[in-house]
Amino acid sequence: MEYFEVIKKRHSVRSYKSNEIEQEKLDMILEAARLAPTAVNWQAFKIIVISTKGREEELKKIYKTDWFVEAPLILGVCSIPEKCWSRRDGKSYSDVDAAIVMDHIILAATDLELGTCWIGAFNSKAARDILELDPSWEPIAFTPIGYAKETTFKKVRKSIEDIVVYK
Repeated sequence: MEYFEVIKKRHSVRSYKSNEIEQEKLDMILEAARLAPTAVNWQAFKIIVISTKGREEELKKIYKTDWFVEAPLILGVCSIPEKCWSRRDGKSYSDVDAAIVMDHIILAATDLELGTCWIGAFNSKAARDILELDPSWEPIAFTPIGYAKETTFKKVRKSIEDIVVYK
């Protein structure tokens, strides 16, 4: 798939088939995440690969919807703030770096005909407890990853004129 086709095709999927994801596809997605640019190339992040099978009720404590656990896998991206670059004014790039990593995951999955849905409104304490995260890791985003049950969608976006300012 061409780059702009991937961008245009990417959308939030909220209904998944239970089909397993081929290891080769997962490896390609993780490689895309590994190659994501980070501030000063410090790569201060961790990717958590979570199998949903048999853990559905437990994992719904992280994000309380059925479709969150329909897919066979959930990927989480955690930043490591203490190892991340910060600007001179103190602004940490840990969240930005983790967001770039998640974007690479989502676009790579789309390219491989897999569905995703970026989730930021999750229960951080539940995620830390259930996944036994290292205390220095900060969970930033999760996405189910799997084959979409439905492949039709309508993408609504603002016009270029509404979002771009030239100075």
